[in-house]
Amino acid sequence: MTNLATARLLALALPAALMAGALGSQYVGGLYPCEMCHWQRWPHYAAIALAILAFLIRPAARPLTILAAIAILVSGAIGGFHAGVEYGWWEGLTRCSTIGSSGDVLADIMSAPLVRCDEVQWSLFGISLAGWNALISLAGGATILALCLKRPR
Repeated sequence: MTNLATARLLALALPAALMAGALGSQYVGGLYPCEMCHWQRWPHYAAIALAILAFLIRPAARPLTILAAIAILVSGAIGGFHAGVEYGWWEGLTRCSTIGSSGDVLADIMSAPLVRCDEVQWSLFGISLAGWNALISLAGGATILALCLKRPR
């Protein structure tokens, strides 16, 4: 398998796996995302779309895969910032958020759980979900970039 093929596969599999974990923790595990959690998801959605395009448009595979890697890195940077907010290293840019879409703002506020961006909902080995997203996305995005930029022998 070539470096580009490996990078393209990683660019699709990594954000897809991270989004599966995020959505699974939300819909199966009951961990509702805060506003900054949603911010981390958007670049992963973009990376998935770019990676799919990299499979479909072979002549543009390298630039599309590089763009997917950059999107993954952006999600990792947002995750790092969010983890810093959770651990009290700095203040966040947003207020707490609630989940709801009935159109009645007051009813949504009263019926939805309050999700704070500055509180860790779940952690493993002392690292929050935002922290894990940062670590995995930054390492994965850097790996994908390195594979894309490595000259074939």
